[in-house]
Amino acid sequence: MTGRYSEHDQEHYERPRRRTRPRTKDRPTYADAVDGRVVTVDRGRFTLLVEGRRVLAMKSRPLGRKGVVVGDRVRVVGDTSGADGSLARIVEVVERSTTLRRTADDDDPVERVIVSNADQLVVVTALADPEPRPRLIDRALVAAYDAGMAPLLCLTKADLADPETLLSTYRSLGVPWVVTQLRGEGAGDLTELRDRLRGRTSVLVGHSGVGKSTLVNALVPDAGREVGIVNAVTGRGRHTSTSAYLLELPDGDGWIIDTPGIRSFGLAHVRPERLIEAFPDLDEMTEDCPRGCSHGSGEPECGLDDAVEAGRADPDRVESFRRLLSAREGASDW
Repeated sequence: MTGRYSEHDQEHYERPRRRTRPRTKDRPTYADAVDGRVVTVDRGRFTLLVEGRRVLAMKSRPLGRKGVVVGDRVRVVGDTSGADGSLARIVEVVERSTTLRRTADDDDPVERVIVSNADQLVVVTALADPEPRPRLIDRALVAAYDAGMAPLLCLTKADLADPETLLSTYRSLGVPWVVTQLRGEGAGDLTELRDRLRGRTSVLVGHSGVGKSTLVNALVPDAGREVGIVNAVTGRGRHTSTSAYLLELPDGDGWIIDTPGIRSFGLAHVRPERLIEAFPDLDEMTEDCPRGCSHGSGEPECGLDDAVEAGRADPDRVESFRRLLSAREGASDW
């Protein structure tokens, strides 16, 4: 019995191929694209500032899975009038100067970019109601140093507790700070904080209930950020900000980015050698460390220990650095 096809007739039973036009290698230049900046992100839609107008936009398909986050500088085409019902397209994300990252947990390899193009990280913490969480501050400082951002410690509710108790922990690190209060003598005076924010793009982070949204409303009167209260039983605040939001300070003195209260801040992406680079004086003392030395407590033949014994390093500063280093490990819950 002979088959319908011989061994030389393979082409007869191949699946017919679709006849499609070859894909062109030419790509649009978007010569007419305009510059914009991402203000906030909501379910795949991006609010941008384009030439002083608020414009709603979506991400173009060629960007693929490339993330677009608050603070990004982008190139935009389409309807950028900002009129109701208009929709523009983001076709390019300009290279970022800084990226503030976190992971969901300390053993999670997936990094998430929170905001971009900020040069200062403002860690907002209350001195009481709720009580300060040093691990929150330590982890935020580690994230700031890793991102190449300048840290600033902002202490709120100074009318409820003495700030010196907390500040003594961070003085050896040289972290700048400001103290604010909303009640009592000097309430509402944000002059020092405004000076620290002037000319910068600053990200405000902190857990719920520390007064972050209250600060934002005081700094930008028409911001309209919702303010929550602290639960009297748990001592924890309620999330009021649900997404990051970029706001311009009055008179164009700078930008602030309000972020939701964060309960977890994984630091799996931070490498010890990256962290110590933020402390040039200590980094210089580790040049003779054994290969693979993390510079943590208990490391054999660590140059930091030798420097402390020789009186070339401040023991408190070394201990504070090692506390930040250890903040990368263990639970990431703030």
